[in-house]
Amino acid sequence: MNPFLPFEWVLATRFLREGLLQTLFIIAGVALGVSVIVFMSALLAGLQGSIFKTLLDFQAQIVIKAPDEAPRSLRQEPDTEYATRVQPGAQRPRSLDQWQKVRDTTLAMPGVLVVTPVIEDTAFIVRGDASIGVGLRGIEPESYLRLIALQEKIIAGRADPGSTDVLIGRDLAKDLGLVIGDKLTLQAAKGASVVLFVAGIFDFGNQGQNKSAVYVALRTAQSLLGLPGGVTRLWVKVAAPFDAEITAQQIATQPGIQVESWIETNAEFFKALSGQTLSFFIIRLFVGLTAALGIASVLVVSVVQKSKEIGILRATGTTRRQILGVFLLQGAMLGLLGSLLGSLLGWGFLIAWRGFAVNAEGVPFFTLEAGPMLYLYVALGATTVGVLSALFPAQRAARLDPAVAIRG
Repeated sequence: MNPFLPFEWVLATRFLREGLLQTLFIIAGVALGVSVIVFMSALLAGLQGSIFKTLLDFQAQIVIKAPDEAPRSLRQEPDTEYATRVQPGAQRPRSLDQWQKVRDTTLAMPGVLVVTPVIEDTAFIVRGDASIGVGLRGIEPESYLRLIALQEKIIAGRADPGSTDVLIGRDLAKDLGLVIGDKLTLQAAKGASVVLFVAGIFDFGNQGQNKSAVYVALRTAQSLLGLPGGVTRLWVKVAAPFDAEITAQQIATQPGIQVESWIETNAEFFKALSGQTLSFFIIRLFVGLTAALGIASVLVVSVVQKSKEIGILRATGTTRRQILGVFLLQGAMLGLLGSLLGSLLGWGFLIAWRGFAVNAEGVPFFTLEAGPMLYLYVALGATTVGVLSALFPAQRAARLDPAVAIRG
């Protein structure tokens, strides 16, 4: 016996070596469970991160706009009964009142990084006999490109439109046969039109954006829509996107504005995402329970097999606490060794996935990231599960009566 090692450690490792086949099987089982947890955790984080990035590539985290126009009935004469039915009319593009003041006040709030003015409305692209409805977006490139990843999505040309420029999506350019430098006519719903030149073609990886969104300079949109000096939206970027709803409520305390966060706008998506997260949690929970039952069953068998040895140890002065420590230590060792091997397997699965799940261009569908903290948490979790799994067998071993155990 090594005099430098605790008694419990020496005895625990001896018991594990004597039942080597059982030990290897349970370590392999724990390792497989841990590898599944590592892979699924990285998969969930990568998938959700990719979805969030895709959404926020072309969507504001917070949108400030003018309140919707509410219908009002005509003033009624006293003592006169009317049978009236007031219907809301279609919303028209309206400038946000004192938008510069709202922008400056919002930008001064903690956590707000960028506030950019935007004009949004519908328009038509006219080219030859073709007339296609599009979503017009007038932008101020200096601030807008700090909020939306338009610069990264440009596949031809540039991302900062001038007064006679327009940016269009890849699919729209393909449908209309447009390339950089071609001209088209952009016509507003009220009939005003302007001739613009294609200065950039973008690809957001989203068919809806690539087919229907066009970008022009803010002043061009103001002139086309008859909104001199006005904007219809203020787009906001915050430091913590998942706290956008809290920031939106703070912004909404300003009078005469309506505020929406991307969390509110994508409420159904977040519900689906919560269901996905819950499903992954349940799967990981059952994997952990399976590993726990495996460790517990092996240690229960070990207690039965080693009952005579335990009885002799107790008869020669080994305390209940030491016997308890031996089996708890075995559980911790099984959990830790299984987590180390499982982390290595999980890392291998992630490497294999990165080489397998790629598109035709060889680019991964989304990035799987498993940082050091994930492996640390998994190792701590598996070790804790091992200790908890060993608790019942350890208590059973500690309670054995020496005389009864020795008699068999």
